[in-house]
Amino acid sequence: MGHTIGKSFTFEASHQLPGLPEGHKCGRLHGHNYSIEVTLAADGLVEPGFVTDFGDLAPFKSYLEETFDHRHLNDAMVTAPTSENLAECLAGWFISNVEPEIPGTLVAVRVSETPSSWAEYRPGRES
Repeated sequence: MGHTIGKSFTFEASHQLPGLPEGHKCGRLHGHNYSIEVTLAADGLVEPGFVTDFGDLAPFKSYLEETFDHRHLNDAMVTAPTSENLAECLAGWFISNVEPEIPGTLVAVRVSETPSSWAEYRPGRES
């Protein structure tokens, strides 16, 4: 795919990671200012020269705000609330709910807990 775009979103949430050694700081209740970045790609552009109109990603922003913003991720997710699992969860929701309505294809979802720590999920695609 020749063209790519990215869009960032943010939300604040808490989590507590189970199964860590005693004393591990991530085993305690804590929060992050999450940054979520989606990357989309397309072979060609749609008028007036877009991969996807950024405005068409508004349903994803609404989903993040309604489901995760100022929430406890342990309650909002069915898997352990790691950045890796959150990225995969968000990619699945995006592919099911946003991608059918837009011309671009999701390439990756990146979840950053801090400016220097992130996890990325790239969905496998059938050829």
